[in-house]
Amino acid sequence: MSASPASAVGPNLERILIVRLSSMGDVIHALPAAALLREAFPHAALGWLIEERWTELLCAPACALSGPRSPERPLVDHVHPLNLKHWRSNLFAARTWERMAAGLSYLRAEHYQLALDLQGAARSAILARWSGAPSIYGAAQPRENVASMWYTTRVMARGAHVVERYCALAQSVTGRAVPIPPAQFPRDSRAEEAVQCQLHRLGAEEFVILSPGAGWGAKHWPAERYGQVASAMAGDGLKAILNFGPAEEALARRAESASGGTGIAISLSVSELVALTRRARLFIGGDSGPLHLAAALNIPVVALFGPTDPARNGPFATRNIVLRHPASPTSLTHRAGPDPGLLAITAGEVIAAARRLLGSASA
Repeated sequence: MSASPASAVGPNLERILIVRLSSMGDVIHALPAAALLREAFPHAALGWLIEERWTELLCAPACALSGPRSPERPLVDHVHPLNLKHWRSNLFAARTWERMAAGLSYLRAEHYQLALDLQGAARSAILARWSGAPSIYGAAQPRENVASMWYTTRVMARGAHVVERYCALAQSVTGRAVPIPPAQFPRDSRAEEAVQCQLHRLGAEEFVILSPGAGWGAKHWPAERYGQVASAMAGDGLKAILNFGPAEEALARRAESASGGTGIAISLSVSELVALTRRARLFIGGDSGPLHLAAALNIPVVALFGPTDPARNGPFATRNIVLRHPASPTSLTHRAGPDPGLLAITAGEVIAAARRLLGSASA
């Protein structure tokens, strides 16, 4: 399939689909690109095809997935959730095929004129094509080269950071080179109230978030060191909240134990994590979705990086200190073993960085 050079599609674009299925951090990185499309086409219907577990980044749980925009769904008009993991594990069940067909029918019924694939994978490109949109935009050098087979327009996605690259793809649609806007998140009144009540019970008027989890083993900084940092923050008069997600409780409990009880391990829904992070003085953690959420909410960040490149995946557009040892090789290979460079970062270095950011915030 040939592809035309990147160019703006004109001011009359009325129906646009974004395809960025997962993960949490990548969806967050894509929000400024969606905001660029919204600014350029304020009256267009903007849809988003996304894994079901991340829909709360676009739409509060009690809000309808489609309809007029509101604080509960501020950016997009239509959220199209998919449960690909469940579908793959139940591929031969009739119910699975019924749900897949219903989802595809609903997607195609929106008659999108253009689909923008920000994921750059074969599955996301195929789904963009299945949407029925006649124009499919994607990166000229996608994450999976085969994805470009399904694009009608291939774009040189320039920029060091992934947020800049996503925005470059959006700008190829809008034809406008404008400053990158901030991410927009839903406001869930139930989550806001629940988090505020929990903080009151904990006596946590001033707190920092520590997040020991990460996508794979090589990105894990030792949980026990998070406990040492939590203890130091408590000594500075700040509650230390140890956030953990699915399958991360053991990490959080080890950190909690190492903190001598000064750190408090809690698990939250996505909406509750957004509400909690909005109130934090500081975030400390590795390359993970919660870190990118903090950065997008303009919370100061101490980022602990090992195998991934902070120039591409580091905290974007917020005050931050990135700690990375020269011994860490840049690799996206999902290695389970600890990264020696990441292990070389001491708790003392993290505590010093945290105090620098906290001091500059209060100065």
